[in-house]
Amino acid sequence: MRLHRLDITAFGPFGGAQRVDFGELSAAGLFLLHGPTGAGKTSVLDAVCYALYGSVPGARQGGSLRSDHAAPGTRTEVTLELTVAGRRLELTRQPPWERPKKRGAGTTLDKAQSWLREYDASTGAWKDLSRSHQEIGEEITQLLGMSREQFCQVVLLPQGDFARFLRADAEARGKLLGRLFDTHRFADVEKRLADRRRAAEAEVRTGDAELLADAHRMHQAAGDTMELPGLTPGEPGLAEAIMGAAAIARCTARELLTIAHCARAAAESAQFAAEGALAGVRETARLQRRFAEARERAGRLEERADAHREDRARMERARKAEAVAPALELRDVAESEHRSAADAERRTRALLPETFADAGTGGLAAAARRAAEELGGLEAARRAEQRLDRLVAERDGLDRQERADEDVLHDAENWLGQWEATRAGLQTRIESAQEAATKAEQLAVRREPAQNRLRAASRRDALARETDETQTQVLAAREGATEARARWLDLKEQRLTGIAAELAAQLSDGEPCAVCGATEHPAPARKIAGHVDRDAEERALSAYQRADEERADAERRLSLVREALAAATAEAQDAPTNELAEQAGELERRYEEARRGASGLHAAHEELRRVEQERERRSADQQEAALRTAARVARRDALDHERIALEEELAQARGAAESVAVRAAQLERQAALLTEAAEAARAAEDTAQRLKDADARLADAAYRAGFDTPRAAADAILGDAAHRELQRRLDDWQSEEAAVRAALAEPDTVAAAQQPPADLAGAEQAASAAARRLREAASARDAAENRCTELDRLSARSATAVRRLAPLRAAHDRVARLATLTAGTSADNERRMRLESYVLAARLEQVAAAATARLRRMSSGRYTLVHSDDRAGRGRSGLGLHVVDAWTGRERDTATLSGGETFFASLALALGLADVVTDEAGGVRLDTLFIDEGFGSLDDQTLDEVLDVLDSLRERDRSVGIVSHVPDLRRRIHAQLEVVKGRSGSVVRQRGGE
Repeated sequence: MRLHRLDITAFGPFGGAQRVDFGELSAAGLFLLHGPTGAGKTSVLDAVCYALYGSVPGARQGGSLRSDHAAPGTRTEVTLELTVAGRRLELTRQPPWERPKKRGAGTTLDKAQSWLREYDASTGAWKDLSRSHQEIGEEITQLLGMSREQFCQVVLLPQGDFARFLRADAEARGKLLGRLFDTHRFADVEKRLADRRRAAEAEVRTGDAELLADAHRMHQAAGDTMELPGLTPGEPGLAEAIMGAAAIARCTARELLTIAHCARAAAESAQFAAEGALAGVRETARLQRRFAEARERAGRLEERADAHREDRARMERARKAEAVAPALELRDVAESEHRSAADAERRTRALLPETFADAGTGGLAAAARRAAEELGGLEAARRAEQRLDRLVAERDGLDRQERADEDVLHDAENWLGQWEATRAGLQTRIESAQEAATKAEQLAVRREPAQNRLRAASRRDALARETDETQTQVLAAREGATEARARWLDLKEQRLTGIAAELAAQLSDGEPCAVCGATEHPAPARKIAGHVDRDAEERALSAYQRADEERADAERRLSLVREALAAATAEAQDAPTNELAEQAGELERRYEEARRGASGLHAAHEELRRVEQERERRSADQQEAALRTAARVARRDALDHERIALEEELAQARGAAESVAVRAAQLERQAALLTEAAEAARAAEDTAQRLKDADARLADAAYRAGFDTPRAAADAILGDAAHRELQRRLDDWQSEEAAVRAALAEPDTVAAAQQPPADLAGAEQAASAAARRLREAASARDAAENRCTELDRLSARSATAVRRLAPLRAAHDRVARLATLTAGTSADNERRMRLESYVLAARLEQVAAAATARLRRMSSGRYTLVHSDDRAGRGRSGLGLHVVDAWTGRERDTATLSGGETFFASLALALGLADVVTDEAGGVRLDTLFIDEGFGSLDDQTLDEVLDVLDSLRERDRSVGIVSHVPDLRRRIHAQLEVVKGRSGSVVRQRGGE
């Protein structure tokens, strides 16, 4: 990947349009990006990252990309031209933008936009490839083979990160390497193997638990005949012990079942004999009871003999009276009809006038005919009277309509008179609500920036306090580190002073001295009081290292807090927080007030529409009422003329009555009463004759049946219920007499009566005891049979479980060995190294080898980076990184390097890591690299050596940009890109190159 051109507009500190010609700078191989603090050196690198990936490096995300110095109408834009994988591309990105509205006040939001173009060498023109953010991001990631995090770590080399990488422990190195080389898939393999091991272990434990549960069930079913082995799930030999105990329990259960079968057969024989004896005793007792009961029934029949004879005589008289019953019924019917007819005649005559009290049937019928004829003559007058009622009702309706129309006309005139004022008021409401809505839109655009500035000011104040606190902590940490270093150096000096005593402690007679080689030791040195040994020196060294790490952590926290404070200050500027809060509160109040005013716009429109519809309706009602008034005048005159004619006709027809209807009702009632009275008189005469004929027939029938009077015959007749009851008593007597006679004549009953009384209680007790013994024997046999069945079922299930568990145990053992091996807990894994750590160790070894080639040259052959697989305390193994000092021949920790040594070691490490990551990404060439800060800690000689190494990158056709404000570099590096800050924003100045 080689950068050619970068165009920046309204981005970061750059208020206007700026261009960086990387092609000219790269021609020199090594160029310098410099400028005062805060001018925007890092913003140039941020622009490169934003053009490629659509976002800036992680530590600077979340802030606004737009320059505060930009003109309101200038849009933020970044354009980058580069060559990657043999293709010349141009990337243009525009972040979201609050631009001024083209019409009216306020701003509107434009969405983010992206363009990707490719240069076609055959046509010499650019062609568009895509305008989709997602497609462009996928295309760039695929071409570079690196994510944004990898690009920022490999191309934009942050020296502070690699200095921390040198001093970091294995865990921190593992996190960075894992992020760069994407080794999380190996951690996923470890996790999946661990999950599979836990799942397999759970399955085996579940199977063992189920097997033990079945064993407990077999023990419960077998009772005392089975001994349960005292084993737990997962213990060896569990299945064999359970299956052996189950086999013994099954054999014992079958023997008990055979014994129970024999006991039940004997109990069945005894119970059969007892039941036979009980049946004989019961039969004898039954016959003896039957004979005694028959004797008692014969005595009761003798006592009721007289009542039986009376019942037979009464039944005979009732049979004779049955011949008289039809005549009696006819006479009763005739008497009831005559009584009803006479009562009806009296009621109807009582309703007639006195003039008809003694009239006969013919007179009443003639009077009814005369009344009906007069009623027929009034029919025409009745219809005229009904027509008159309808005319009066219609006339009243016309009067009501007239009053209603007058009300409608009055209401319409009043309402329409106020129409213009009502409409003007609603128009005023609508215009006010529209103005409030426009104002609310304008204020809504200003609310979010005000809130953002207020939040930034709150963060700025909090971060300022945190900065003060962190500075105090940094000073304390520096003092602690200085004291710990002085303590360590003092102890080291004391130990060197007394090192002879330590060497003398290792001398033995006859053995040569390690210093002088003599075999005799006449006066070995002795340890004096307060002697400092190796352990005390190492403890002091550890204390110094811990204090130095705390100092570094405190300085790192201070740097982060200062960066956050600078970002918050840039966003909030210098305005006090309370002033910003007041401004935001005032905007919020005005916005809410405008929203409340705008909320009535819809209601005002609806109200105007409703009153317009009401106006149309009232105008229509006014016109319709006027038309109905004109039509009513003619109709009212016609009704008045017709009413006068009908009143004259009805006055003649009704006579003395109030109305024709009253007169007709009187005649209709009189005719009906006369007709009813005539019919009642005729019915009374007919029923009297039928009653006389029925009396004659009844007297004749009673005489022929043998009764002296009809009353005697009527008394002899029985009702249905009495006849059935009497016949039942006679039949019961005959049945009882026949049954008693038959029972007293039976030979078995007579013979049983002559025997002694039967002992039924003793026989029942003996039979009950035999049945109880049989039930107990049957229960014992059923229990033995159920025990055998249950043991067979549980044994079969346990055997199936044992067969099923065998492959599960084998799979669990296999997965467990793999899981412990990849997790670093297996005995076969000597270094206790996890799978991910093993892969990272291989990558770290490649990085150390690539970095060593440059580190030797930077350090004049003194230092070499080596990778170590040793385990550091309880941390990871395989991620150790040491430096070998050729001057001393010793290997020491990278944390012991000085500031300058740490810089060129971290630079060599960063370059080596860039080579390895590039190879890992598929061999994409990285022809442009940037190194950010760190050169101020080098002396002149070391700086020359580092620049020689960087300049040697030309051999691979690379260009390296150094981001620094060290003055000496401006004299040593000819090609330069200077960032100059001013009141209207920063600008770039480019010079040098070829």
